[in-house]
Amino acid sequence: MMAKLDYRWRLREVMGARGLWATTDLAPLLRARGIELSAAQVYRLVTQKPERLSLKTLMALCDALECTSTDLIEPVEATAAPRKRKAAASSGGDGEVRPLRPKRARVVPEQ
Repeated sequence: MMAKLDYRWRLREVMGARGLWATTDLAPLLRARGIELSAAQVYRLVTQKPERLSLKTLMALCDALECTSTDLIEPVEATAAPRKRKAAASSGGDGEVRPLRPKRARVVPEQ
């Protein structure tokens, strides 16, 4: 069976090694290379692992930070996601928990 791979996004580490400590330091470097990103987009790019990233943006990052794509993207073995538990919803009398249901109110006419 093949091992499942994931990746670690190391942009923040590479920026720190180059003396860039604020996300606002990165935007002008990208802009000079033709990549226009909003402040929020640059912040997310630095602080979160991107699911999609254009190759132009990746190449601009590599050029601005004088690094390679392997400096920014580190392959790692994927960890198994925690399994979700199913809620107990049974009407059996074998000790299982039954779902709570409201009882209907009885309306008794006054006499």
